[in-house]
Amino acid sequence: MADIVVVRRKYHWPEVQLNIWLIIMLAAAATVTGIFAEFITVQNQLKVGIPWIFPFNVAIGALAIVFIILMLILIGQRMLLPGIVIIGSFILFVLWLTGLIETSIQLFGPSGSVNANCQNYVTNQQFSGQSINTLAWLEQNNICQCWKAGFSFLVIGTVFLLWMIIMAWQVNQDQYD
Repeated sequence: MADIVVVRRKYHWPEVQLNIWLIIMLAAAATVTGIFAEFITVQNQLKVGIPWIFPFNVAIGALAIVFIILMLILIGQRMLLPGIVIIGSFILFVLWLTGLIETSIQLFGPSGSVNANCQNYVTNQQFSGQSINTLAWLEQNNICQCWKAGFSFLVIGTVFLLWMIIMAWQVNQDQYD
């Protein structure tokens, strides 16, 4: 009778880069989810339509958080395979890039863009003092800043997902021994 020999290949992940990636990607995903969920709340309160990009960005942020939790579970079991990370990161990269492109079109688009409206109606017309106008201006300013933060974290997340694809490929090629 022949003995069965099980051979397990070990992958050496760069700990510092992996930890930095996990922390920053978790922050980006949570921020994008929170900002666009807040936008949905504002749209519902105003009883106006919700653009498709808001729930889309909430969904991709939540998917990224689930992916990071899955990665942490696999790391804890020492079973994080580069193939799983490459496939998951690529899928998320495409989704985040889609969100980034549409958000940039809405934020910096040709006419009636969010940034142009923020410049015209918020930044150039500041209010101060104790009045309802000041409170309204502060809320409008907050919404404008949230758009910029959401865009920024979409850029960070997209770049970091591309970095993870490259890092997982390098781990698969044993370049981190």
